[in-house]
Amino acid sequence: MRTSPLFMASLYFGMGVVFTYIATQSVEDTVWNFMTILLAFFATLDFVVSFRLFKMHFKLKKSKKKE
Repeated sequence: MRTSPLFMASLYFGMGVVFTYIATQSVEDTVWNFMTILLAFFATLDFVVSFRLFKMHFKLKKSKKKE
C-alpha cells in the first residue's frame, strides 16, 4: 500500500511544528546554543520536505484531472 503525498506532507509538517516548539522551549539564556540551532535546523528540513510534498500532491491531482 502506497501512502499519499498529502498524508506524508502533513506528517512532516507536524514534525516541523513539534521541533519548532521544542526548540523554543530549549532556549535558556540565548538562542545561539547548539541544541536550539540543531532543533531549528531539523524543523526547517521538515518544513521544506512538507512543502515539496504538498506541491507534488497538487501536481498529481492536476494531472489526474486532465486525464
